[in-house]
Amino acid sequence: QVQLVESGGGSVESGGSLRLSCTGFGNIPNRYCLGWYRQPPARDREGVAAIVSDGSVRRRDASIRDELQGRFTISRDKNTLYLEMNNLNPEDTAVYYCAADFEGPFEFCSAYWLPTGMDYWGEGVQVTVSS
Repeated sequence: QVQLVESGGGSVESGGSLRLSCTGFGNIPNRYCLGWYRQPPARDREGVAAIVSDGSVRRRDASIRDELQGRFTISRDKNTLYLEMNNLNPEDTAVYYCAADFEGPFEFCSAYWLPTGMDYWGEGVQVTVSS
């Protein structure tokens, strides 16, 4: 059973770093779309990063939202998903969620994939960046 749990959030000053973790996937199958989303105060939830595999070498990649390139990194180690966030600024303040889809189709899986495309969600973790 998939029960996603995020950890690693907290409060940091501008320029600081955090690494978020997400567990509870069970054994991740060969085909998946795993993602991080965030919801800033009074704004809609938006995609941050995603990794995807369609079970073949045809598609297995990671994507980061354009404006976060160079600061955010998504990775996976076995059944844990990570989001490394560096040089944080107050605009990164948000609740961060991990999400998963194991049914597909996966051709639209990216950092811009709509939240409605994901089947499993964690409860979220707060990240607060002060200036």
